[in-house]
Amino acid sequence: MKNLKRRSFIKRTLQTSASLLAAPTILPASVWNSKKHTLPNDKINLAFIGVGGMGTGHLRSFIGYDDVNILAVCDVRKEHRDNAKAIVDSKYGNQDCTTYNDFRELLARKDIDAVVQAMPDHWHVLTGIEASNQGKAIYYEKPMSYTVREAQVLRDVITRNNTIFQLGTQQRSDERFRFAVEVVRNKRLGELKRIVVGSASYGAVPAQPEEKIPAGLDYEMWLGPAPYAPYTSLRCTRNWTLIRDYSLGCLSGAWGIHHIDIAQWAMDADNSGPIEVEGTGTIPNEGLYDTFQTFEVEHSYANGAKLLHIDHTTARHKIKQFDVRSSMGILFEGTEGWIYVARGYIDAYPKSILQTVIGPNEIKMPVSNDHRRNFLDAVRTGNNPICPVGPGVKSEIVCQQADIAIRMGRKLNWDNEKEEFIGEPEANKMLSGAMRSPWHL
Repeated sequence: MKNLKRRSFIKRTLQTSASLLAAPTILPASVWNSKKHTLPNDKINLAFIGVGGMGTGHLRSFIGYDDVNILAVCDVRKEHRDNAKAIVDSKYGNQDCTTYNDFRELLARKDIDAVVQAMPDHWHVLTGIEASNQGKAIYYEKPMSYTVREAQVLRDVITRNNTIFQLGTQQRSDERFRFAVEVVRNKRLGELKRIVVGSASYGAVPAQPEEKIPAGLDYEMWLGPAPYAPYTSLRCTRNWTLIRDYSLGCLSGAWGIHHIDIAQWAMDADNSGPIEVEGTGTIPNEGLYDTFQTFEVEHSYANGAKLLHIDHTTARHKIKQFDVRSSMGILFEGTEGWIYVARGYIDAYPKSILQTVIGPNEIKMPVSNDHRRNFLDAVRTGNNPICPVGPGVKSEIVCQQADIAIRMGRKLNWDNEKEEFIGEPEANKMLSGAMRSPWHL
């Protein structure tokens, strides 16, 4: 909060949102990269916002690329940012990595080309907007957003600024998932009838007593736009993904968007999505976690295909007859066979499907076998990475549809052009949400 005041950030964000219909003078991404930032032999100056478990994992991976130079790290926990700085300084043999508590101070630096964002879900869009407005390329940990409206605003800002953006749904850079998608798209299964997605589930924990905020944690900044809640250590670990003030839980950020994104890819729905949704789910009666613990949601597409999104415990029973070894994968079922894919595992019936060769004149997916490298290459070339903002928003919408349909308790119809429910004002109110002052879209 030293150099950039919240009010100026909010004012700038509001001005950006209000001017989305205008056409600013922006250089094409290819020009932006080649003339203003990186040349072929230059290193990409990279920074990290959020260096807890996931963010530090990204840092350890990105630091291994020879064409990357990590300049700065940001986290609201001093121990996290000090640990991240130690990793960077040890790699480069100096003390040059700068640490920040406030992401706005980091993003104001003109020498940073790209940023890796890995914070709780409720922070994703505000930091994404600021990074885009500051001219940074963005590697953006999933999910897209906390609400549909947030995702839409971010998409508009990213598009207007011509920002290089990679959503961290890394399964698009996995050869097994890519192969399964190509099998479906080229109708090796016949007509696709059903997709079954098995997501994670979790156990409840008791309500937690209020604890003293530990030294070195900026808890007010951790909460940010979320409602105030008393501090407890479990709230600020990775368990925040199971708390509705910060995430949709396993329906989206905690797991679901990974598989939903692949299902959308296979359906050739990067620019569309389901037209109907209905489902049921359970939330623990008490305790800290209040996202859906178990769920069973059916999405219907215009071509008649169904997408069943269920927790992996329920999925174990739903796909038992297929005798696959994981219940946290994706089953594509067609009129002439099926294929099942999970991380590190793929199976099919008939087995000959696994020997499929996609011909040169057939549908092929873009090839990436390294999601982070794919992002860095996009920064250099100005080309879109394998999961840009548009498909990311459409996949997020599918997850948001599921959460809202369960809460509404009935089937809902969706307009893919307007991106809203048809004739459902109450459900449409749930597409957006309030932010705690002074934070606003």
